Amino acid sequence: MNQKVNSQEWAREKIRSAGLRATPARIATLKVLHGSESPLTHAEVSDELQNLEIDKATVFRNLTDLVAKNVIRRSALGDNVWRFEIIKESAHKPDSHPHFICVDCGSVSCMEDVELKRTSTSKSPLFERITEIVLRGHCNECA
Repeated sequence: MNQKVNSQEWAREKIRSAGLRATPARIATLKVLHGSESPLTHAEVSDELQNLEIDKATVFRNLTDLVAKNVIRRSALGDNVWRFEIIKESAHKPDSHPHFICVDCGSVSCMEDVELKRTSTSKSPLFERITEIVLRGHCNECA
């Protein structure tokens, strides 16, 4: 079985197991996010699906539905744009990682190799739980 079929079946099963109908537009939306190495905006997902004639409103509804069912995560990284990414399953650790935003070009990168430990959030009495960590700086291409 080729990778395209595997990706299609993976997306279909992920959507169905979340209790949603696996429509062609939802499958395509999830496949776009699955194929990305960084979180994508609604506009970026819509652009990727333009050739399939899936309108922007449908893309937004599908992103919202997938967030509500904890299939994908919606992050606000301080630039007034929501970004979406797959919540990766792991038996060993929760899927939480910081993001890096380049202050010059605006690129967003997942920092999945940075491990956040439970004790990292319990050192201060000022907060109960950290939900996002965003680092800003200059990426290698802009530095």
